[in-house]
Amino acid sequence: MSARAGDPFRPNDPHEIGDKTEAVFNALFYEGNYTEAQSLVGQAIAAEPDEPMNYAIAAALGYLNKDLDKLAEQARLTQQTATALKETDPLRGHLYTAVGIFMEGAHVLQTQGIARGTPSALRLLQRVFSELGAAERIDANDPELSLLKGFMDLLLAVNLPFANPDQAIARLQNGSPAYLAHRGIALGMRDLGRYDEALAEVDKALTAAPNNPDLIYLKAQILFLQQKYDASLPLYESALTYADQLPASTVQQIAFEACQAEGTAGEVCFERSQNPEP
Repeated sequence: MSARAGDPFRPNDPHEIGDKTEAVFNALFYEGNYTEAQSLVGQAIAAEPDEPMNYAIAAALGYLNKDLDKLAEQARLTQQTATALKETDPLRGHLYTAVGIFMEGAHVLQTQGIARGTPSALRLLQRVFSELGAAERIDANDPELSLLKGFMDLLLAVNLPFANPDQAIARLQNGSPAYLAHRGIALGMRDLGRYDEALAEVDKALTAAPNNPDLIYLKAQILFLQQKYDASLPLYESALTYADQLPASTVQQIAFEACQAEGTAGEVCFERSQNPEP
């Protein structure tokens, strides 16, 4: 199988993305299997060391596991390999340089705190925008660029008052693969309190990736926020059956919300969530 067959973003006109990288991507985003992705990402880096997406995924897993040293190192390697990639694939080179800088900013905020870290993070954000602008000048409608920029815009839109969430959602609508684009839009709609639209989007994502526990959990959460507690409970319980492949912090949060959906007091739910049983 050729390297081009590994591109999960572009069914037409694929870029050179290796099969090992595609396997990590699918484990993490299609299957929602963080344990498998953690195992596969080291193999992908060894087999395809020039692919910046692998280091970006390793950085994201470091962030989720609260391993800030790993986050910093993998963010640096994302930028290093992305800079080299500009020679042969300038769009993806600029895109992953932006991703690496974005993750460096996340490390700054985690280690320095919001008050001390924000000035440095905003300076890094200007570099992110510069790299994304360079990628957009090559192909503004590229599905990988649309997906990643859409997710970054969404994070900013929810957390910064000057950002525009509608632009982030519009960007995600051009993203691919569809299950991940719909998931991003659902998250944005959830955070904006547009729950009916969020539910419609997560249903579209689940049609494409029905066994993804992140999506099952997201649907449960949206129903919970609509105060449809009885409808949310079977989905929370279903998501918990995937506990062995999810980050411990996610499992605890699912268990906490499921307990609350049953009408149990928050203090009791917190205690239960520390040792959840699928």
